[in-house]
Amino acid sequence: MRNIWLLNLSTFFFFLGISSVNPIISPFAMTLGATPFVVGILAGVTSVLSLISKPIGGLVGDRGYRLEAMIAGNLMALVSGVLYVGSALTGSVWLFAFTRALHGFSMGIFFPSSLSTAVDLAPIGRVGETLGWRGMMFSLGNIVGPALGGYVSDYLGFTAAFALTALFSAVGAVLVVPVLKDVGGGIVSKGSREEADYSELLRPGFIAASLSLLFFAASYSGITTFLPALYKELSYPQKVFGTYMMLVGAASFLTRVFGGRSADRMGPIPIIRAGMITVITGYVLLLYITLPPGSYLSALAVGAGFGLAVPAMQLMALGNLPQRIRAMGSSVYTMFFDLGTMAGQFGLGYVANDVGYNGILKFLPVLAGVALLIIHLPHLWRDRNG
Repeated sequence: MRNIWLLNLSTFFFFLGISSVNPIISPFAMTLGATPFVVGILAGVTSVLSLISKPIGGLVGDRGYRLEAMIAGNLMALVSGVLYVGSALTGSVWLFAFTRALHGFSMGIFFPSSLSTAVDLAPIGRVGETLGWRGMMFSLGNIVGPALGGYVSDYLGFTAAFALTALFSAVGAVLVVPVLKDVGGGIVSKGSREEADYSELLRPGFIAASLSLLFFAASYSGITTFLPALYKELSYPQKVFGTYMMLVGAASFLTRVFGGRSADRMGPIPIIRAGMITVITGYVLLLYITLPPGSYLSALAVGAGFGLAVPAMQLMALGNLPQRIRAMGSSVYTMFFDLGTMAGQFGLGYVANDVGYNGILKFLPVLAGVALLIIHLPHLWRDRNG
């Protein structure tokens, strides 16, 4: 368990470094004279590079270098932090754009091995629980980071806030080193291509979990992308949506381990079902109670549902994969989250031109409902075919 928790803490500090800069990317880009279109590009380029680099991270991890990939991802993020500082000191938008791309690339290298090692090192019968604890570290990083980055940038400036990324990433890298010394090549033998048959990713459970995640992420992008725009349109201060997301993160944090443990005992599908129904309930609440403080009820439901569903979905996708292909499996699986997020942003953004920001809220429970249906398809197929 010591090694698991060192890797969990590395995950926490890695995503703390990322989330601490997220709330200041757009304001800083504006100080560099970026137009709204360029601001959007600078904000989104990390997702694009993360999507591109995840297969590379998966291949590296499956060749036996999972812990090295986690260290490399942290070191790339550390360099990104230094370059962020450099862009703040020089006022160079081009350096800032390159830094955003490098930071996104580091995510694709780090994430697949971070997720797969949680499954690799989990005690027998406690894979879901271990994924739940890891998810708590991810959630905690995304709760603390935005507030910390915003506070530091307000009082000490952008340069100090960007320096946090370098500091947190350095800590994340150091935490993996003792595990590497202890485990060495014991997770997956280094260099060998034996048994790395990626056709085994075509298992019904993996496919269903990945496709369900795509629609699940598309629905969630409606919250993260367009709800703040709606509140801005209605002249609410930015802290209103910040509070909403803080409640989402806190509720998710509290339910992740319970969701993982329950998935270990009952199987993933019942827990995914309960989580998705809770998320859909939150979307419906938001549809009818859109404005704060009443809308905060939906934040609690959405967060709690995500905390239940996500570890169980990860268990369904990755728990039964052969160890030799688990890093690539983690890569492909999480790519569906990126694709779903981008599809939701583009698709719902197009619809919002006609129906407005408020009008897209009715599509969120529909998208989550599709995700709920897809997750049951392997089970329904087995019942139908005996």
